[in-house]
Amino acid sequence: MSESRPNDVGRRLREIRAWRGLSLEAAAGLSGISYGYLGKLERGDKYVDSRRLLEALASALRVAPQEITGQPFAPADPLSGEAHAAIAGVETALETYDLGEDPGGAVRPWPELAAEVSNLNMALRENADYAAMGYVLPGLLSELHACYVRESRRRHDALVALIHVYRAAASVCKNLGVRGLPMMAVRQAHDCAQVLDEPEWLGYAAYLRGIMGGPGARQRQYELAVRAADQLAGVPGPNAVQVAGTLHFIAALACAVQRDVPRTHDHIAAAGELAQRLPERHENFAGLYFGPDNVGLWRVSLATELGDGAKVAELANDVRAAAIPLLSWQATFHADLGRALATDRETRGRSVESLVTAEQLAPQYVRNNPLVRETVTGLLPTAAHDHTGRELRGLAHRMGLAPR
Repeated sequence: MSESRPNDVGRRLREIRAWRGLSLEAAAGLSGISYGYLGKLERGDKYVDSRRLLEALASALRVAPQEITGQPFAPADPLSGEAHAAIAGVETALETYDLGEDPGGAVRPWPELAAEVSNLNMALRENADYAAMGYVLPGLLSELHACYVRESRRRHDALVALIHVYRAAASVCKNLGVRGLPMMAVRQAHDCAQVLDEPEWLGYAAYLRGIMGGPGARQRQYELAVRAADQLAGVPGPNAVQVAGTLHFIAALACAVQRDVPRTHDHIAAAGELAQRLPERHENFAGLYFGPDNVGLWRVSLATELGDGAKVAELANDVRAAAIPLLSWQATFHADLGRALATDRETRGRSVESLVTAEQLAPQYVRNNPLVRETVTGLLPTAAHDHTGRELRGLAHRMGLAPR
């Protein structure tokens, strides 16, 4: 029996272009690609394999990228379904609680609250368990806001905890493809950082804005990241170094998406230099895991975005992804490597292996990642009837991409 190729992104591109009344030539020109290439994207002969291309198409068609990718995706498995179901409570909490206003209700003793925040960051976040995170977040936000108002001696601790919890809320919403909520959480984290008025936390808030922000403001994200990194240049201590380094990651990503290759390399090099300045023993500030291993992850991610193909595999050889305990970051490394290897027919078998590894590490993250989904969609027509092909079709089925 022949199987038709799933081509939801191409279909949406064609529908939105027609809705806008744009010819193939006009839409392609606005996107900065040839009309022949856009035609292949619409037919499913090519797939959207980078943030730059996705954002260029969205800008040309004057829609959010999620309109093209179809996010948030309909859950294809119970685990993803639980994660999406938990978003409603997170949304209500983000809309309800304001700093300085007591939401009422009971508040556990601080040691219990601190332990739950730690579990959120060190266990649930490390395992990329969005379903569990989503169910924990609303109650934590309520209690921490109440604690901030009622216990003056705990206000600093409560503010730091709120920043961590808002970061978790933003991460869950962004990685599940929910529009609007990530930046709502980031802005509330920024409010907490402003009250703290400590340069490291203000810089961290700028990092959150860059990593969680929408694709329509890359230049603004770049400017904020560079400014915040410059402001940390004279601040002593390893915490400031770690935040400044992550801000260079944000600046490098913004440049890569805009195809500014020289500045991309400049900023990742700056991050590498900062990583070398860190003492051997230092606090892992704000769960950033900044250091040489993280720089290696970002080099692979940026090279994938720039379309460096075989060079990505070379860079990946020197990366210790498992040295960072965040499974979503390890999964990102393997997913980026898989995306890069998918561009060459000779390395597609290794591509599937990397993508399957990524999904095994962080299924909720990988199954909801639009660029991974596009890569899997692009590989399906070439799937051989062997072990690799079976692995690919199984992955596609779990992502809800298997041909019907």
